[in-house]
Amino acid sequence: MKKVLLSVAALMIAGITFGQTKFGIVAGPNFSSATVKSATGDKETGDLLVGVRAGLTADLQLADEFYIGTGLLYAGKGSKDKDNSNFKTTLSYLQVPINFLFKPEVGSGKLNLGAGPYVAYGLGGKHKGTIGNVTGEVKAFDDEAGLAKLKRFDAGLGVVAGYELKQGLYLGLNADLGLVNAYDNTDNDRSWKNTSFGVSVGYKF
Repeated sequence: MKKVLLSVAALMIAGITFGQTKFGIVAGPNFSSATVKSATGDKETGDLLVGVRAGLTADLQLADEFYIGTGLLYAGKGSKDKDNSNFKTTLSYLQVPINFLFKPEVGSGKLNLGAGPYVAYGLGGKHKGTIGNVTGEVKAFDDEAGLAKLKRFDAGLGVVAGYELKQGLYLGLNADLGLVNAYDNTDNDRSWKNTSFGVSVGYKF
């Protein structure tokens, strides 16, 4: 993760050097769930959990209309148990996208279409459940979670689509498909994969 952050920083510095980087801020709701496969082979996608996705963005121009879109984002993810909404997992990640962007002029602004990999590092998270009047929780990235412990590293494929007005206002959609098995203990093919989508509003300077 440190190497990725350093690489992003180097890209941003390079962009500043050549004067071709467009920085921005973005924020919006993030709707997430997880597809979980148990040790018995049962596979289920949980109900949606609402979080927040926000942070700094940078568009580094490669050629006319083509950019690398990156940045540093906070992404709230997680999932609710499909059969019992009293059981849920909330996760917080620091995420770095590396999207290949196509930004043609459409009307008075620019269309933003992109896709690419992302990497993320878990800042914190918890599994929480309520039975009757008793509520319990464990830290999702710590040993106290037992078999439900998750790895802090996550990665996958991201897609973005939006429109950038001439004045700098940005409206967009985003989606992440987790490709990494986040379970720390993967015995018997147990797996946990994060997925999310959201809408965002931002400003590009």
